[in-house]
Amino acid sequence: MNKKQKVQFVIDTLNEIYPEVPIPLDHKDPYTLLIAVLMSAQSTDVKVNQITPLLFELADTPYKMVKLSIEEIRDIIKPVGLSPMKSKGIHGLSEILIEKYNGEVPQSFEALEALPAVGHKTASVVMSQAFGVPAFPVDTHIHRLMYRWNLTNGKNVAQTEKDAKRLFPKDLWNKLHLQIIFYGRQYSPARAWNLDKDIITATIGRKSVIDSYYKKK
Repeated sequence: MNKKQKVQFVIDTLNEIYPEVPIPLDHKDPYTLLIAVLMSAQSTDVKVNQITPLLFELADTPYKMVKLSIEEIRDIIKPVGLSPMKSKGIHGLSEILIEKYNGEVPQSFEALEALPAVGHKTASVVMSQAFGVPAFPVDTHIHRLMYRWNLTNGKNVAQTEKDAKRLFPKDLWNKLHLQIIFYGRQYSPARAWNLDKDIITATIGRKSVIDSYYKKK
């Protein structure tokens, strides 16, 4: 297969396995999604979805959030990890949303990335999943799979995102990045990987990755 054929194989296979993909983080609006995504850094969606109801029961808007102290936020979100940094970020960005945006989440990458504790990936998730703006947030699953599939050199997530946006049609980005995440979790994990079940990597994967897999068996 040439690269164009490989890309189409990925698209076709993922559409067959995941014709519909839910948003992994539970939320009700752009603000609660922003907070959930921020909390998900170096944590799992399952853990975040267990903790956000506790936080949002007390504060599901910026106006309610700033009434909590940083220490109160930290105590609630401690199970997701990195709670000192995340609690400061949640409180700080809530203050900014009130001061600059009338309590609304801004709909631009630049404005989002200027908020405390909000990086490019978080901004991309919010723009994609809350506002429907084409984006390709790259998490560890996408970074790993794009390398395994020989669609990027794997140097860093920035290069992986650039390659993904170059290879895949823009109108598919928002659905496709979620499909790849679900596929990575189910069929191509970092550990306990079974190549026999990973049809995409087995079909188009990087030779060195496949050879390494069989050497370890």
